[in-house]
Amino acid sequence: MTESPEVSDVFRTEWPRLVATLLRDVGDLGVAEDAAQDAFVEAATRWSADGTPDRPGAWLLTTARRKVIDRIRREKRFTERMPLLVERDDRQDSGVEPGDILDDQLALLLGCCHPALAPEAQVALTLRAVAGLSTAQIARAFLVSESTMTRRLTRSKTKIRDAVIPFDPPDLATLNARLPAVCGVIYSIFTEGHASATDAVLVRGDLCDEAIWLAELLATLVPDDPEVAGLHALLLLIDARRHTRLADGVPVLLAHQDRSQWDRAAIGRGLAELARAHAFQSGGMFQFQAAVAALHATAPSFEQTDWSGVVRLYDVMLRREPSALIALNRAIAVGRVDGPDVALRALDAIPLADDLAGDLDDYVYFHSARAEALAELGRHDESRSAYRRAIALSTNASERSELERRAALLT
Repeated sequence: MTESPEVSDVFRTEWPRLVATLLRDVGDLGVAEDAAQDAFVEAATRWSADGTPDRPGAWLLTTARRKVIDRIRREKRFTERMPLLVERDDRQDSGVEPGDILDDQLALLLGCCHPALAPEAQVALTLRAVAGLSTAQIARAFLVSESTMTRRLTRSKTKIRDAVIPFDPPDLATLNARLPAVCGVIYSIFTEGHASATDAVLVRGDLCDEAIWLAELLATLVPDDPEVAGLHALLLLIDARRHTRLADGVPVLLAHQDRSQWDRAAIGRGLAELARAHAFQSGGMFQFQAAVAALHATAPSFEQTDWSGVVRLYDVMLRREPSALIALNRAIAVGRVDGPDVALRALDAIPLADDLAGDLDDYVYFHSARAEALAELGRHDESRSAYRRAIALSTNASERSELERRAALLT
């Protein structure tokens, strides 16, 4: 035994590897998670008394496999898997090749994001099986009770078993088909953390951290995909501003954030990952959004931002995948280049009902953007009306408070 990281430090690295390997062994996600959890519980007791093993991952895998074997002996439906598990457990190394670990983790991630599962189930399973969040933590993210989330996760795992959803290492066609869904799940986790629509606190750092970690894991598992690299870059560049987005719980607009407090290390990592994405010479929407975030991250001030460059990037995105949401962001940037009157015309020209972006008339940031443009034009009554609409739509307490403050300044 040596002086090594504590169980909590080992957890982040070893949990997804352990679950992925056990899932390959036993073919049941619930059994794999339970055995991994039991192994970590035993580690918390044993390591505090005996010290951390030289190879924590191998110790955890051996322990978890033995717990699976104990369970199999009690459940007839797993009898056919016993010989394979015993054989693997009896190996002297009790480990697997590094390439096998990566394949297993990728299979786990793709399986959790299978299209047969509802989007909310994909997010919950990814947070549980891949990121290792507890059911209680996931329940908090969804603002539901722990018992409710337990039932949801159980139903999802039952569907996986009954529908025989595979957790096999994917072929190239499957990987290419499923990567957009995986990226979308990770981005939705980050979005809820970056601008929570449900929690009283606007910024949920715990979910941001999980999403960035998942993006980094995906970039490790799929190093040659430009959109995966673009997603990783985007999250890093946006999250670099996290600690300046709130002041005493109140949202701070980009124009007023203290740029000296932005995380320069995260910006550097994001720019490097964006450069890696560009090297593939095949851009996608995450990559273009990351390029916009890079212009913000590297600008000396809000006023000195390359707003014309931001508009050009949104123009490209509109040509590639037109949506009302992209048009909204472009209109805001146009306002910085050509003034609030042009911005307002651009906002009012956007179709409010859009198949890709949903109903923009129910989107809080559309109405807050109109309110700001109207306020700059001195049309205060109309601005107050737009603010009232935004306040009514906001589901976040701190966001509503800030919108009310801005509206009050117009009186």
